[in-house]
Amino acid sequence: MNLKPRLLCTLIAAPLLAFTFVASAQSWPARTVRIISPFAPGGGSDTVARFLTAKLPEQIGGTWVVENRPSSGGLLGAELASKAMPDGYTLFVSSPEFAINPSMRAKMPYDTFRDFAFISQLASGQFMIACHPSVPVKNAKELVALAKARPGQLTYGTSGTGGINHLAGELLQSMTGARWMHIPFKGAGPAIIAAIGGETEFAVASTIGLVAHVKSGKLRGVAVTGQRRFEELPHVMTVAEAAIPGYSVTGWYGFYAPAGTPADIVRKLYEESRRAFASPDIKDKLVKAGNEPVGSSPAEFAAFVRAEYDKWAKVIKQANLKID
Repeated sequence: MNLKPRLLCTLIAAPLLAFTFVASAQSWPARTVRIISPFAPGGGSDTVARFLTAKLPEQIGGTWVVENRPSSGGLLGAELASKAMPDGYTLFVSSPEFAINPSMRAKMPYDTFRDFAFISQLASGQFMIACHPSVPVKNAKELVALAKARPGQLTYGTSGTGGINHLAGELLQSMTGARWMHIPFKGAGPAIIAAIGGETEFAVASTIGLVAHVKSGKLRGVAVTGQRRFEELPHVMTVAEAAIPGYSVTGWYGFYAPAGTPADIVRKLYEESRRAFASPDIKDKLVKAGNEPVGSSPAEFAAFVRAEYDKWAKVIKQANLKID
């Protein structure tokens, strides 16, 4: 084919391709949409993803499912999402590990900023330290004292090495001189179950994942990691007020699509997810679990993740933490 016929074919094909692209975006969702949760069921990311699958079918239509792909730091789920077809039928929900992983790991199977379309920060929240009822501590000060009396003997479980919960525990150690042993799990759910079963002395997880177990008495709330107490468990002090002034670790949940997902689908997902998390039923569940809806725009969310990346990169470098 010489140059002129090839150019003619290109000119003819381009409008047809654009029409098909727009038409597919307008008809979306025409089949099942999966939201990948990169941690096991029972944790904060999984719960937030299920809030979406409960509300978005009402608002947009279609069938929505959560697909759990647990792994250390949520890497597997993020990798699958980054390599999925950018057609709006594979989406991704994750926590601060998404911004932490690039600084923690020598090799990454995806590029955090190049391989994703940023949709919205869905919610913000904090974490809780909760122990098995047999552990003789009621607040962070007593936990630190016990750890110093039994250096390296206490064990705590988290959703995985290098995750925000792990860093919360490491930060508390570095600020107090206490020493305990980290036990990584493939998600907050298994870490919480291990603490309930007495396999570990305590767990660090989201308030979403822990509140029901603390209320039932299966675990004892020791401390919350944010700047204020959790309204649903007002007797549980913050780490800062009980032990270490200035200590604060907060969390967040973000919504993503593979890079190249049509802009109008990304915009619709932003608008509808924001509406879902502002609805009275979801907002009430979030607040009772110690979280707040956010609903930032795609541009605001991308800037926020970049700032989180920069913040944790400094902490990780100072603590000399790295996963090969």
